[in-house]
Amino acid sequence: MNKLSYLFYRSILWVWDLFSLNLVLVIVSLFVERADISQTTEYHVFFAIINLAWIASVHFTSLYLSKNWLDFETFFKGTVKCYLLTLVFLLLFIFLYRYSYSRLYILSVIVGFGSILAFNRIFFNLLVLSLRDKFKLQKNVVILGYNEISRGLMKYFKEESKFVNVAGCFEDKERMSADQDFPLTGGLKDCMTFVKENNVTEIYSTLAPEHFPDLYDLAKEAEKEFIHFKFVPDYKIFVNRQIYVDFIDNIPVLSLRNEPLEDTGNRLKKRFFDIIFSAFVIIFLLSWLIPLIALLIKLDSRGPVFFRQLRSGKNNQPFMCIKFRSLRVNDEANVKQVTRNDSRITRLGRIMRKTNIDELPQFFNVFLGDMSVVGPRPHMLKHTEDFSSLYKQYMIRHFVKPGLTGWAQVNGFRGEITDNTLLQKRIEFDIWYMENWTLFLDMRIILMTAFLSIKGDKNAF
Repeated sequence: MNKLSYLFYRSILWVWDLFSLNLVLVIVSLFVERADISQTTEYHVFFAIINLAWIASVHFTSLYLSKNWLDFETFFKGTVKCYLLTLVFLLLFIFLYRYSYSRLYILSVIVGFGSILAFNRIFFNLLVLSLRDKFKLQKNVVILGYNEISRGLMKYFKEESKFVNVAGCFEDKERMSADQDFPLTGGLKDCMTFVKENNVTEIYSTLAPEHFPDLYDLAKEAEKEFIHFKFVPDYKIFVNRQIYVDFIDNIPVLSLRNEPLEDTGNRLKKRFFDIIFSAFVIIFLLSWLIPLIALLIKLDSRGPVFFRQLRSGKNNQPFMCIKFRSLRVNDEANVKQVTRNDSRITRLGRIMRKTNIDELPQFFNVFLGDMSVVGPRPHMLKHTEDFSSLYKQYMIRHFVKPGLTGWAQVNGFRGEITDNTLLQKRIEFDIWYMENWTLFLDMRIILMTAFLSIKGDKNAF
């Protein structure tokens, strides 16, 4: 499906879902609440809020931007995530706003919208399947060559695309190995005879023309038969490692890693979430917790309430990280890592470190933009200098903002680094997070962190 068609159908889906939401609102208001919605300001506010919540959720989850939007399971799961995020926004509004709606009204809107979304997705999937069969929208293609690229094409067409059928695979037997997932139809010389006899409309060649000059003749012959011939280049010829392809206009650009947070829209999503989340914690938790913890710290040991330390931030720019002080005042704080049974830890500090309470003031760092709620944990400057010399990929983690919690921490890699293997695993998890970031991954990590704080983490000390 070409880009313009994709945008057209995506827009139709977006408008239809928004229409469905407002249809539910009107029906529930007229037949459940029996209210004159045209004359009641409270309903105007509710209508506006839930519409904005849905639009914001669509933006944050990129619901209609999924590459696999024609796959029912993928699109349905994305819709569920978007719906749940809308409920979070709606419940936050209900909590903060003195509403006059009945519980039956709220419940009816939530259930009604969820039901019509499920119906829309099922109807859309059935429509796609019926159109494909009725109008014979599914096209037959063949793949030339046996390599990693051709196997990837085969897997994609089989599992992801509803409108493509792989009719055959062609490669000379001497370059083949036993592979049941790649059924060999014949050699390269057999290709044209097959495509003419089996109504094939496209040929995908994963072979390089400079190594197989006959491909140009094959391409010319295919076009005479009105068959599209497409070359699929193997970019590993240029870079001998896993790479990611992006485009500037129609120019392919090769990157060494996938970086979702290099996209401006994703960075805005993450920053918006950080501001809202940190502001909520500062107002509703830290506003009363800081005076209480400050008093307990003063009673427990001499020294300041907060511990401030320069740590490595995004692009290795140092920033002043703030924590509740959990150690006795000492001269080694900026060079020596805290260890298990460290004599410097105070009685209160041991409790705070076990429950992560000592990290809570870093929400001010998040609000100010030096940190994110989720990201690689920031290290002191001395450790950054030491670790970067031990592990070459260490500095990659500084492509993103550091976080209060991270993917490495919730997977058991936190606390003291006693050997290089622990450091390597921590960096691998940090880089995986950077390359696979989504807003829902952040939410998942936050929930896992809360669970570990309650349950207790053996590596927290």
